[in-house]
Amino acid sequence: MTTTALMNQQFRLAARPVGMPKRSDWEQTTEPVRDINDGEIVIKALYLSLDPAMRGWMNEGKSYIRPVAIGETMRAAGAGVVVASKSDKFAVGDTVSGGIGVQQYWVGAADDKSASLYKIFPAMAPLTTWLNTLGMPGMTGYFGLIESGQPKAGETVVVSGAAGAVGMTVGQVAKHLGCRVVGIAGGKEKCDFVVNELGFDACIDYKNSSVKDGLKEHCPDGVDIYFDNVGGEILETVLARINLRARIVICGAISQYNTTTPLKGPANYMSLLVNRARMEGILVFDYADRYHVGVAAMAKWMQEGTFKSREDVVDGLENFPEALLMLFEGKNFGKLVLKVADA
Repeated sequence: MTTTALMNQQFRLAARPVGMPKRSDWEQTTEPVRDINDGEIVIKALYLSLDPAMRGWMNEGKSYIRPVAIGETMRAAGAGVVVASKSDKFAVGDTVSGGIGVQQYWVGAADDKSASLYKIFPAMAPLTTWLNTLGMPGMTGYFGLIESGQPKAGETVVVSGAAGAVGMTVGQVAKHLGCRVVGIAGGKEKCDFVVNELGFDACIDYKNSSVKDGLKEHCPDGVDIYFDNVGGEILETVLARINLRARIVICGAISQYNTTTPLKGPANYMSLLVNRARMEGILVFDYADRYHVGVAAMAKWMQEGTFKSREDVVDGLENFPEALLMLFEGKNFGKLVLKVADA
């Protein structure tokens, strides 16, 4: 097909945000999709994954991945369908996932390393699930817990952001491994979902109750593993309850991402020394060569009806700036996904 007939809407980073990103930090552009060369493909984006990590990618400075440049299309994982191909790797009609950016069409080499494209299977699970449990958030929770948390049956696992994409995976995997699981989430509706739908043993509503008192009630024998998605005060509170040889998995610090003051670390970090505990940061990319293991395990549990995936879908690429803010305002319920187009 002649791809120049296609028009591509994109969101480009226009300025580095101070605090919460504003619509003025983005430039919305439209340009024709160029013709492709040998080895290249065009992907029509259907869904985009909105993740807390995107806020960090907007900042200048050294990190685990280079920052998005001013004027560059915003980085994002997504799922879509191949609409043009001059590559043996993907055929027209294939459904794929990878780093396709905040735009309607992705164009480039099929083996582009930054995009890391791979084929997915809608008959196996909805595309939104491939951006959640069977995608990067699910792999983060699965491997972060198993490899860094090293759970053992009977241990107590606490996970913050329990109703979010990573948190819901962590808790369900821990339950499948025989652990007692206590979530921390914001609001009664989310806590009820975590307990009644996901099967956590308890959930602490940090918005309407004391996390300290909740941990005392639901973790009377202390905390063996804490999977941290929020950082800040909650991390400090949990550290006061950890057991000997506890493992603290640092996945994210969403409470700190939009701060305009220096990041707040735990004042009681000496609890790690007293309890000979370990605090370790994780990055999902470290397990890329084993994603298939996590996908197989959780897909099996889902087929058996013992594992659930929940997505919160916002419709329309034009709503990207406001949808992204939902992550930092606690408004999303489950994995936040932006719908770009119908198949």
